[in-house]
Amino acid sequence: MDLIKQNIINHALSLGFSSVGFSKAEFIEEESIRLKQWLDSGYQGKMDYLNNYFDLRTDPTLLHEGTQTIISLTFNYYNPSETSGNEVPKIAMYALGEDYHKVLRKKLKELSNLLKNTIDPGLNIRYFTDSAPIMERVWAKKSGLGWVGKNTLLINPKSGSYFFLAELLINLEIEPDVEINDHCGTCTRCIDACPTDAIAKDGYTMDGSKCISYLTIELKEDEIPIEFKDKMEGWAFGCDICQQVCPWNRFSKPHNEIAFNPNPELLNLTSQEWMTMDQEAFDEKFAKSPIKRTGIKGMKRNVGFLG
Repeated sequence: MDLIKQNIINHALSLGFSSVGFSKAEFIEEESIRLKQWLDSGYQGKMDYLNNYFDLRTDPTLLHEGTQTIISLTFNYYNPSETSGNEVPKIAMYALGEDYHKVLRKKLKELSNLLKNTIDPGLNIRYFTDSAPIMERVWAKKSGLGWVGKNTLLINPKSGSYFFLAELLINLEIEPDVEINDHCGTCTRCIDACPTDAIAKDGYTMDGSKCISYLTIELKEDEIPIEFKDKMEGWAFGCDICQQVCPWNRFSKPHNEIAFNPNPELLNLTSQEWMTMDQEAFDEKFAKSPIKRTGIKGMKRNVGFLG
Protein backbone atom coordinates (compact mmCIF):
# COMPACT_ATOMS: atom_id res chain seq x y z
CA MET A 1 0.00 0.00 0.00
CA ASP A 2 1.41 3.38 -0.98
CA LEU A 3 2.13 6.02 1.64
CA ILE A 4 -0.59 8.43 0.48
CA LYS A 5 -3.28 5.77 0.73
CA GLN A 6 -2.09 4.72 4.18
CA ASN A 7 -1.94 8.35 5.25
CA ILE A 8 -5.58 8.87 4.27
CA ILE A 9 -6.68 5.73 6.11
CA ASN A 10 -4.78 6.66 9.26
CA HIS A 11 -6.26 10.17 9.37
CA ALA A 12 -9.79 8.88 8.81
CA LEU A 13 -9.52 6.25 11.53
CA SER A 14 -8.10 8.84 13.93
CA LEU A 15 -11.28 10.89 13.47
CA GLY A 16 -13.48 7.96 14.40
CA PHE A 17 -14.38 6.53 11.00
CA SER A 18 -14.67 2.75 11.08
CA SER A 19 -13.38 1.79 7.65
CA VAL A 20 -12.02 3.38 4.48
CA GLY A 21 -12.07 2.17 0.88
CA PHE A 22 -11.05 3.49 -2.51
CA SER A 23 -12.62 3.22 -5.95
CA LYS A 24 -11.99 4.72 -9.36
CA ALA A 25 -14.36 7.54 -10.23
CA GLU A 26 -16.14 6.71 -13.48
CA PHE A 27 -19.53 6.32 -15.13
CA ILE A 28 -21.34 3.30 -13.68
CA GLU A 29 -23.33 1.94 -16.60
CA GLU A 30 -24.85 -1.12 -14.90
CA GLU A 31 -26.09 0.90 -11.95
CA SER A 32 -27.38 3.57 -14.32
CA ILE A 33 -29.66 0.97 -15.92
CA ARG A 34 -30.81 -0.33 -12.52
CA LEU A 35 -31.53 3.18 -11.25
CA LYS A 36 -33.61 4.03 -14.32
CA GLN A 37 -35.63 0.82 -13.92
CA TRP A 38 -36.16 1.59 -10.22
CA LEU A 39 -37.35 5.12 -10.95
CA ASP A 40 -39.56 3.98 -13.85
CA SER A 41 -41.21 1.51 -11.45
CA GLY A 42 -42.19 4.38 -9.17
CA TYR A 43 -40.33 2.94 -6.19
CA GLN A 44 -39.20 6.44 -5.19
CA GLY A 45 -42.78 7.28 -4.18
CA LYS A 46 -43.11 11.02 -3.50
CA MET A 47 -39.35 11.52 -3.31
CA ASP A 48 -39.35 13.50 -6.54
CA TYR A 49 -35.84 14.80 -5.91
CA LEU A 50 -34.51 11.36 -6.82
CA ASN A 51 -35.57 12.01 -10.41
CA ASN A 52 -33.18 14.96 -10.55
CA TYR A 53 -29.49 15.01 -11.50
CA PHE A 54 -29.55 11.52 -13.03
CA ASP A 55 -26.26 12.10 -14.87
CA LEU A 56 -24.52 13.30 -11.70
CA ARG A 57 -25.76 10.28 -9.74
CA THR A 58 -24.25 7.86 -12.21
CA ASP A 59 -21.01 9.71 -12.98
CA PRO A 60 -19.21 11.40 -10.06
CA THR A 61 -16.71 13.04 -12.43
CA LEU A 62 -19.62 15.27 -13.48
CA LEU A 63 -20.55 15.95 -9.86
CA HIS A 64 -17.09 17.27 -9.05
CA GLU A 65 -14.78 18.22 -11.87
CA GLY A 66 -11.37 16.60 -11.75
CA THR A 67 -12.42 13.72 -9.51
CA GLN A 68 -10.27 10.65 -10.05
CA THR A 69 -10.91 8.68 -6.88
CA ILE A 70 -13.84 8.22 -4.53
CA ILE A 71 -12.88 7.56 -0.93
CA SER A 72 -15.74 5.80 0.85
CA LEU A 73 -15.99 5.79 4.62
CA THR A 74 -18.20 4.15 7.23
CA PHE A 75 -18.99 5.47 10.71
CA ASN A 76 -20.47 3.15 13.33
CA TYR A 77 -23.67 4.24 15.10
CA TYR A 78 -24.67 0.96 16.71
CA ASN A 79 -26.06 1.27 20.22
CA PRO A 80 -28.29 -1.46 21.65
CA SER A 81 -30.42 0.98 23.67
CA GLU A 82 -34.12 0.53 22.97
CA THR A 83 -37.24 2.51 23.70
CA SER A 84 -38.85 1.36 26.91
CA GLY A 85 -42.30 -0.22 26.90
CA ASN A 86 -45.15 -0.67 24.46
CA GLU A 87 -46.40 2.88 25.02
CA VAL A 88 -43.17 4.35 23.66
CA PRO A 89 -43.14 4.72 19.85
CA LYS A 90 -40.02 3.26 18.23
CA ILE A 91 -37.29 5.46 16.78
CA ALA A 92 -34.66 4.14 14.36
CA MET A 93 -31.32 3.65 16.08
CA TYR A 94 -29.49 6.14 13.87
CA ALA A 95 -31.84 8.93 15.02
CA LEU A 96 -31.49 8.44 18.77
CA GLY A 97 -28.47 10.75 18.98
CA GLU A 98 -27.48 13.98 17.24
CA ASP A 99 -28.04 14.63 13.54
CA TYR A 100 -25.33 12.65 11.74
CA HIS A 101 -25.23 15.10 8.84
CA LYS A 102 -23.76 17.80 11.05
CA VAL A 103 -21.54 15.49 13.09
CA LEU A 104 -19.99 13.77 10.08
CA ARG A 105 -19.68 16.90 7.95
CA LYS A 106 -17.52 18.42 10.67
CA LYS A 107 -15.30 15.33 10.68
CA LEU A 108 -15.14 15.25 6.87
CA LYS A 109 -14.07 18.89 6.80
CA GLU A 110 -11.34 18.13 9.32
CA LEU A 111 -10.23 15.11 7.30
CA SER A 112 -10.14 17.19 4.12
CA ASN A 113 -7.96 19.80 5.81
CA LEU A 114 -5.64 17.13 7.18
CA LEU A 115 -5.13 15.68 3.72
CA LYS A 116 -4.38 19.08 2.26
CA ASN A 117 -1.87 19.77 5.03
CA THR A 118 -0.10 16.43 4.79
CA ILE A 119 -0.35 15.55 1.08
CA ASP A 120 -0.86 18.65 -1.06
CA PRO A 121 -2.48 22.00 -0.20
CA GLY A 122 -3.74 22.15 -3.78
CA LEU A 123 -5.90 19.05 -3.47
CA ASN A 124 -9.39 19.50 -4.88
CA ILE A 125 -11.77 17.73 -2.47
CA ARG A 126 -15.52 17.62 -1.96
CA TYR A 127 -17.13 15.62 0.81
CA PHE A 128 -20.64 14.32 1.39
CA THR A 129 -22.72 12.26 3.76
CA ASP A 130 -26.20 11.62 2.43
CA SER A 131 -26.22 15.15 1.06
CA ALA A 132 -25.54 14.95 -2.69
CA PRO A 133 -26.70 13.03 -5.77
CA ILE A 134 -24.19 10.23 -5.36
CA MET A 135 -24.89 6.50 -5.05
CA GLU A 136 -23.20 5.97 -1.72
CA ARG A 137 -23.80 2.24 -1.33
CA VAL A 138 -22.58 1.52 -4.86
CA TRP A 139 -19.27 3.28 -4.28
CA ALA A 140 -18.83 1.75 -0.83
CA LYS A 141 -19.39 -1.66 -2.43
CA LYS A 142 -16.91 -0.92 -5.21
CA SER A 143 -14.34 0.10 -2.61
CA GLY A 144 -14.60 -3.21 -0.79
CA LEU A 145 -16.37 -1.99 2.36
CA GLY A 146 -19.15 -4.53 2.05
CA TRP A 147 -21.80 -5.92 -0.27
CA VAL A 148 -25.28 -4.56 -0.92
CA GLY A 149 -27.53 -7.10 0.76
CA LYS A 150 -31.03 -8.34 0.01
CA ASN A 151 -32.35 -5.53 2.22
CA THR A 152 -30.47 -3.10 -0.10
CA LEU A 153 -28.21 -1.93 2.74
CA LEU A 154 -24.43 -2.19 2.72
CA ILE A 155 -23.33 -5.13 4.87
CA ASN A 156 -19.81 -5.63 6.18
CA PRO A 157 -18.90 -9.19 7.23
CA LYS A 158 -17.08 -7.94 10.35
CA SER A 159 -19.39 -5.17 11.53
CA GLY A 160 -22.86 -5.66 10.06
CA SER A 161 -24.78 -2.67 8.71
CA TYR A 162 -25.32 -0.17 11.52
CA PHE A 163 -23.10 2.55 10.09
CA PHE A 164 -23.35 5.82 8.20
CA LEU A 165 -21.72 6.26 4.80
CA ALA A 166 -19.66 9.22 3.63
CA GLU A 167 -17.48 10.08 0.66
CA LEU A 168 -14.55 12.23 -0.37
CA LEU A 169 -14.23 13.04 -4.06
CA ILE A 170 -10.60 13.81 -4.73
CA ASN A 171 -8.41 14.71 -7.72
CA LEU A 172 -5.81 12.06 -6.94
CA GLU A 173 -5.36 8.75 -8.69
CA ILE A 174 -5.24 6.16 -5.91
CA GLU A 175 -5.12 2.41 -6.35
CA PRO A 176 -8.70 1.12 -6.03
CA ASP A 177 -9.63 -1.60 -3.57
CA VAL A 178 -11.20 -4.92 -4.51
CA GLU A 179 -14.91 -5.66 -4.11
CA ILE A 180 -15.91 -8.45 -1.73
CA ASN A 181 -18.39 -11.21 -2.46
CA ASP A 182 -22.07 -11.19 -1.54
CA HIS A 183 -22.66 -13.36 1.52
CA CYS A 184 -26.45 -13.18 1.87
CA GLY A 185 -26.70 -16.67 0.45
CA THR A 186 -30.13 -18.27 0.77
CA CYS A 187 -31.11 -16.16 3.79
CA THR A 188 -34.45 -14.35 3.45
CA ARG A 189 -34.91 -13.05 7.00
CA CYS A 190 -35.13 -9.39 5.98
CA ILE A 191 -37.62 -10.17 3.22
CA ASP A 192 -39.78 -12.29 5.51
CA ALA A 193 -39.69 -9.80 8.38
CA CYS A 194 -40.67 -6.63 6.48
CA PRO A 195 -44.27 -5.96 7.54
CA THR A 196 -45.09 -3.81 4.50
CA ASP A 197 -43.52 -6.14 1.90
CA ALA A 198 -41.22 -3.34 0.77
CA ILE A 199 -38.40 -5.73 -0.18
CA ALA A 200 -38.77 -7.69 -3.44
CA LYS A 201 -39.41 -11.41 -3.00
CA ASP A 202 -35.92 -12.18 -4.33
CA GLY A 203 -34.32 -9.29 -2.43
CA TYR A 204 -31.95 -6.58 -3.65
CA THR A 205 -34.78 -4.21 -4.65
CA MET A 206 -36.65 -1.93 -2.27
CA ASP A 207 -40.00 -0.38 -3.09
CA GLY A 208 -39.29 2.84 -1.26
CA SER A 209 -42.94 3.86 -1.32
CA LYS A 210 -43.75 0.94 1.00
CA CYS A 211 -40.81 1.30 3.39
CA ILE A 212 -41.69 2.37 6.93
CA SER A 213 -38.74 4.79 6.93
CA TYR A 214 -40.20 6.47 3.86
CA LEU A 215 -43.71 6.57 5.31
CA THR A 216 -42.56 8.15 8.58
CA ILE A 217 -39.86 10.50 7.29
CA GLU A 218 -39.91 11.18 3.55
CA LEU A 219 -43.67 11.18 2.98
CA LYS A 220 -44.89 14.73 3.60
CA GLU A 221 -48.62 14.10 3.13
CA ASP A 222 -51.03 14.89 5.95
CA GLU A 223 -51.96 11.21 6.22
CA ILE A 224 -50.13 7.91 5.88
CA PRO A 225 -51.99 5.66 3.39
CA ILE A 226 -54.57 3.59 5.23
CA GLU A 227 -53.30 0.39 3.61
CA PHE A 228 -50.38 0.49 6.05
CA LYS A 229 -52.56 0.69 9.14
CA ASP A 230 -51.58 -2.05 11.62
CA LYS A 231 -48.38 -2.77 9.64
CA MET A 232 -46.06 -0.22 11.26
CA GLU A 233 -45.12 -2.41 14.24
CA GLY A 234 -44.74 0.60 16.52
CA TRP A 235 -42.27 2.58 14.38
CA ALA A 236 -42.82 6.34 14.48
CA PHE A 237 -39.55 7.52 12.91
CA GLY A 238 -37.61 5.23 10.59
CA CYS A 239 -37.38 1.47 10.96
CA ASP A 240 -34.67 -1.05 11.85
CA ILE A 241 -36.51 -4.33 11.26
CA CYS A 242 -34.44 -5.51 8.29
CA GLN A 243 -31.28 -4.79 10.26
CA GLN A 244 -32.51 -6.32 13.49
CA VAL A 245 -33.13 -9.68 11.82
CA CYS A 246 -29.94 -9.69 9.72
CA PRO A 247 -27.54 -12.40 11.01
CA TRP A 248 -24.52 -10.27 10.10
CA ASN A 249 -25.46 -7.70 12.73
CA ARG A 250 -24.48 -10.12 15.46
CA PHE A 251 -21.01 -8.71 14.81
CA SER A 252 -22.07 -5.11 15.50
CA LYS A 253 -20.24 -3.44 18.37
CA PRO A 254 -21.27 -0.26 20.24
CA HIS A 255 -19.92 2.98 18.81
CA ASN A 256 -17.51 5.36 20.55
CA GLU A 257 -18.98 8.67 19.38
CA ILE A 258 -20.53 10.66 22.22
CA ALA A 259 -22.68 12.67 19.78
CA PHE A 260 -24.52 9.50 18.81
CA ASN A 261 -25.35 8.45 22.35
CA PRO A 262 -29.15 8.15 22.69
CA ASN A 263 -31.14 11.13 23.84
CA PRO A 264 -32.72 9.77 27.08
CA GLU A 265 -35.94 11.63 26.29
CA LEU A 266 -36.44 9.61 23.12
CA LEU A 267 -36.18 6.31 24.96
CA ASN A 268 -39.07 7.15 27.26
CA LEU A 269 -41.48 9.47 25.45
CA THR A 270 -44.93 7.86 25.43
CA SER A 271 -47.49 8.23 22.67
CA GLN A 272 -49.55 10.50 24.90
CA GLU A 273 -46.55 12.74 25.57
CA TRP A 274 -45.85 12.99 21.84
CA MET A 275 -49.45 13.90 21.07
CA THR A 276 -49.63 16.64 23.73
CA MET A 277 -46.19 18.13 23.01
CA ASP A 278 -46.15 21.72 21.77
CA GLN A 279 -43.78 23.34 19.27
CA GLU A 280 -41.65 25.03 21.92
CA ALA A 281 -41.03 21.77 23.80
CA PHE A 282 -40.27 19.95 20.54
CA ASP A 283 -37.73 22.58 19.49
CA GLU A 284 -36.06 22.45 22.88
CA LYS A 285 -35.84 18.67 23.10
CA PHE A 286 -34.79 17.98 19.51
CA ALA A 287 -32.69 20.97 18.46
CA LYS A 288 -29.79 18.69 17.48
CA SER A 289 -31.83 15.65 16.49
CA PRO A 290 -32.55 14.37 12.97
CA ILE A 291 -36.16 14.07 14.13
CA LYS A 292 -36.57 17.81 13.66
CA ARG A 293 -36.65 17.07 9.93
CA THR A 294 -40.08 15.50 10.31
CA GLY A 295 -41.20 18.19 12.74
CA ILE A 296 -43.78 18.04 15.50
CA LYS A 297 -46.66 17.87 13.00
CA GLY A 298 -45.11 14.88 11.24
CA MET A 299 -44.33 13.08 14.48
CA LYS A 300 -47.90 13.55 15.72
CA ARG A 301 -49.16 12.18 12.41
CA ASN A 302 -46.88 9.14 12.74
CA VAL A 303 -47.64 8.46 16.40
CA GLY A 304 -51.36 8.97 15.85
CA PHE A 305 -51.31 6.46 12.99
CA LEU A 306 -49.99 3.83 15.38
CA GLY A 307 -52.94 4.21 17.72
